[in-house]
Amino acid sequence: MAALWRFDAIGTRWEIETDEPLGAGARARVEALIRDFDATWSRFRPDSLVSVLAASGGRIPLPADAAAMLDVYRELSDATGGAVNPLVGDALARRGYDPEYSLVDGGAVISPPDWTAELTWDSAELHLRAAATVDVGAVGKGRLVDLVLACILPDASGTVVVDAGGDLAVHGGPVRVGLEHPYDPSRAIGVMEVEDAALCASATNRRAWGDGLHHVLDARTGEPVRRIAATWALAADALHADAAATALFFEGGPELAARWGVEWVRMATDGRAEWSPAARAEVFR
Repeated sequence: MAALWRFDAIGTRWEIETDEPLGAGARARVEALIRDFDATWSRFRPDSLVSVLAASGGRIPLPADAAAMLDVYRELSDATGGAVNPLVGDALARRGYDPEYSLVDGGAVISPPDWTAELTWDSAELHLRAAATVDVGAVGKGRLVDLVLACILPDASGTVVVDAGGDLAVHGGPVRVGLEHPYDPSRAIGVMEVEDAALCASATNRRAWGDGLHHVLDARTGEPVRRIAATWALAADALHADAAATALFFEGGPELAARWGVEWVRMATDGRAEWSPAARAEVFR
């Protein structure tokens, strides 16, 4: 790789690798795309569309990415028995992962179980029936990685890597990616090769605080997951890789990944690793 563009956005470090440096026009388009996505979906911004909806619900024109992400959420919710839910935002805030990053635990609350009755959409509008906080954390970063990759491809040749804090998409390749040990960032538990695909990861040591609290909550209980420590999912696009990486923390996740054709690895909190039957990952023993 000859050129690396690093910047911070949506709370993470981005790295975009291209054979030649991206021009000012391409960079401006990427910055505008991320800015617009954040202004719609960030529950940490008081002026975002989801923050405005959180106050009392209501109707807004359908955001460009709503249908793609919420259709995937419906599959995630069905596959995990409701453990993954886009209305988990209030539960996360209650545990301390709120817009002020208070990190003060207010206790567990469940999310609306029948979220598809509360949050509906059609080709024109997104409708939230009552006050609730939409959180697209299970799929949003993956979706944005896909959008950024598509945005720069007309200006880039050769292998292109878009990496948003470990959720990455590769055009071309192959690129070998280490699977970071969740309890020792200086080590990897294996390697996956990514070629014209996306690899997304999730781990309970990231965005963790307090006494065993972290960002992966079971929406049915408001409690952090305890059995799985880290997941990695390789899919055709980052939206589904990101979604599968979340689903793999729960029962039903492996079955959903199989239906989507996603290869995966996950590590339990007792240190044992398991992986999908067709996974081409090299897992160290």
